[in-house]
Amino acid sequence: MTTETTPPTLGVSDYGFTRRTWVAARPGEVYDLISTVSHISRWSPNAIRARYDEGAGLRPGAWFSGRNRRSGNEWDSRSRVEVAEPGSEFTYTVLGSVPVPIVRWRWTFTPYGSGTHVTQTWRLLAADPVLGGTYRDLDALRDATIDSVEATLVSLASWVVDRAAA
Repeated sequence: MTTETTPPTLGVSDYGFTRRTWVAARPGEVYDLISTVSHISRWSPNAIRARYDEGAGLRPGAWFSGRNRRSGNEWDSRSRVEVAEPGSEFTYTVLGSVPVPIVRWRWTFTPYGSGTHVTQTWRLLAADPVLGGTYRDLDALRDATIDSVEATLVSLASWVVDRAAA
């Protein structure tokens, strides 16, 4: 007699992190840069392109598509804007192989001195085969994403300074 077993669902509640940087621009300006999703490839080492669906615009419920890369692999993504509060917060979720949110990206913008503290948070919401099937896979994903977020924030802050100096 054979018994089929369903592979265990990976618990993802511990998979998340937050990183922050200071940017020499007002919160509204930085919000505008980030919420214009087509800009992300300027700063992120993993984003190739992103764009809102035709007619979607920037608002909660709007959809956008992206193309990403990591470790020699490329893939397309679908994301939905959850929060769009000018100068304050931009949050979106990314769909997995089954159309449910698997990752939440949250950007917040807080005035600080002559600029803005930009906080970027990544949270894994659900296990999905596209992310890997083991905790080792999820650890590698988290670690690679931390590196990417840190590089993105440094690049964003530098880009804003360089643009102001030009």
